[in-house]
Parts: sequence; structure tokens; C-alpha cells
Amino acid sequence: MITSNTPRLDLHGEIVAMVESLVDEFINDNKLLKNEYIIIIHGKSTNILTEEVHRILKKNKAVLEYHKNNWNLGETIVRLKI
Repeated sequence: MITSNTPRLDLHGEIVAMVESLVDEFINDNKLLKNEYIIIIHGKSTNILTEEVHRILKKNKAVLEYHKNNWNLGETIVRLKI
């Protein structure tokens, strides 16, 4: 369930080369904390960060599912295996 307390990773201003390590570390930390849902904020301007985040999530075995937030297309909601 998504709440105001759902952990968020804000990638605004990050370079693409750093995104994979930041996302993977965020996922690992939240798996250890047993958080089922997390939010990754990538913005919605050029889709470069969005595409990179989705590429990373697709190959991460800790991710059950992910989708863009229908109410805010600048974020992706991720469900983790806990």
C-alpha cells in the first residue's frame, strides 16, 4: 500500500551513469527493511532517467512489478519481493 511514508528515491539532477548503483542500493536497503513498496522519482521531462530506471528494475530479481504512477508520471511505483 502506498502512503505518505512510502520510501522514495529522488533522482532529479543525477547523471545516468550513477542511476543504476543508486537504484540497486535503494532496493537492497528497502528489502532489508521489509518494505514491500517503494517509489522512485525520475521526473517526466526527456524520459532518459525513466527509461534507465525501468531498464534497471526489469533486470533486478528483487522487483515483483513496477509501473508509472498514474497521478504523477514523474514517479515509478515498485513492488519488491519481501
